[in-house]
Amino acid sequence: MFEIPFLLILIVLVALVFDFTNGAHDCANAIATVVSTKVVTPRFAVGMAAALNLAGALLGTEVAKTLGAGLVLPEVVQGSHILVLAALLGAIFWNCLTWYFGIPSSSSHALIGGLVGAALAHAGPEALNFSGIVNKVLLPLVLSPLAGFGMGFLIMWLIYWLFARVMRSKVNRIFRKMQLVSAAFMATSHGLNDAQKTMGIITLALFIFGEIDEVAVPLWVKLACALAMAAGTAIGGWKIVKTMGHRIFKLEPVHGFAAETSAALVISGASVLGAPVSTTHTISACIFGVGSTKRLSAVRWTVAGQLVTAWVLTLPAAATVGFCSYWLLHLIWN
Repeated sequence: MFEIPFLLILIVLVALVFDFTNGAHDCANAIATVVSTKVVTPRFAVGMAAALNLAGALLGTEVAKTLGAGLVLPEVVQGSHILVLAALLGAIFWNCLTWYFGIPSSSSHALIGGLVGAALAHAGPEALNFSGIVNKVLLPLVLSPLAGFGMGFLIMWLIYWLFARVMRSKVNRIFRKMQLVSAAFMATSHGLNDAQKTMGIITLALFIFGEIDEVAVPLWVKLACALAMAAGTAIGGWKIVKTMGHRIFKLEPVHGFAAETSAALVISGASVLGAPVSTTHTISACIFGVGSTKRLSAVRWTVAGQLVTAWVLTLPAAATVGFCSYWLLHLIWN
């Protein structure tokens, strides 16, 4: 129906739209705590997050390689020109749905689910790299929230121990300034992990179309994805900011510092290992970990149940839409 070059252009544009929605959806991950504790204005926080998401996106490609060649087998899906487009439609649908309802679900797992669903529709289970899915998706799906909760609890406990004899008002004055550093660290780590996912998807599309000989991320792909995510971050996701910053438990600057620092450490470590973890899962778990040091009743555990439900549904829901999108596109293009 359409020439292949047009389809490839369309896929790249849709991928950048996904990256834009990712920035808008996950903007809250970097700025929710610093906004809710009123350390900076929302406008300043969004601008800072956009700039540092841009910087973080240019710092590595390990996660991009995982998305491009670590979850589906390139030699099996090569030539399936609609596969990446179907994957993106599944991810965008879930991102928009959860954004509308203010649910901090995972854009990462929406993209992974869409890719897996489209690959299954194309060639069945033989298209999937099961070891990559287990090691790079399913294990981090479980371990990153646990690591976030533990890291948040540990850092907050250390702060309590170090500042036990310091007046609470003075502690919060200190950490109002420190939270700017932790928010910057979180925004950079978010760009380092999340923007790379779209880089990997576009690189896979270029390989499928025969435009590149191996799944290696071109410079123009890095720049385009970094800019798209920064633009989405500049729009912001204020419903999710409200959920992350207010509904879990009442944050003070010291809590925001602990949550952002612990999340950034976990996400940066995962990025170095090439694991496309959910920044949403991680920062949410860190906030729960930080809140638990205060007292268990200080945390609204009903919100935790809602978040876990969204996390569990994301992969299969996006995979289902990706699977259906593949067959719909197959009918249109054939």
